[in-house]
Amino acid sequence: MVKSSIQEMKLNRRGIMVVLSSPSGAGKTTLTKQILNTSRNILMSVSATTRQPRPGEVDGEDYIFLSKSKFSEMIDNDEFLEYAKVFDNFYGTPRAPVETALARGFDIVFDIDWQGAQQLTQAAANDLVKIFILPPNMRELENRLRSRAQDSDDVIARRMSKSENEISHWAEYDYIIINEDISEAIEELTTIVNAERMKRPRQPWLGSFIKKLITGG
Repeated sequence: MVKSSIQEMKLNRRGIMVVLSSPSGAGKTTLTKQILNTSRNILMSVSATTRQPRPGEVDGEDYIFLSKSKFSEMIDNDEFLEYAKVFDNFYGTPRAPVETALARGFDIVFDIDWQGAQQLTQAAANDLVKIFILPPNMRELENRLRSRAQDSDDVIARRMSKSENEISHWAEYDYIIINEDISEAIEELTTIVNAERMKRPRQPWLGSFIKKLITGG
């Protein structure tokens, strides 16, 4: 099918940064995979880290693996949109590839916590859409963690305790999705992303279109 001139102009837009945060077990990973698989022109942000690659991990795809000295140099040069130290290693979002992708009209999905979301808000508030995923109740959250059969009782208890602090930051987000039914949650996420893409400031082609519309050009 040949694209109309209007369809082609619609592709000339600035991308958005879609932050998805949630307590562990709320369904964020499933929602992230779904939006990446079904929505066009959307990419996953690849974080940089100073930790060593795990078996099967690919540099540049799973993470960008850096030495601690290189990571420190990038911090000094303001080359991260956000970063944090987790135990003995650093994790961060390199600024350059994100800004390049946004300028080309690609949306970027970020799987980060509320602290990372706060840093991104300071760095790029105009491009940011923050979405918090909640479970329907805490019992269901614990059931989902146990159904993974990946963690011990102690680890699950720590995750549940941490989730209370994470959930307390819900009001810092633009949208809240309560993931009771995954199909409904996916539909809500897709609706949010599509609506944010349509916001006037993110469609720079509209100015020239309106001018031609009025003048009959």
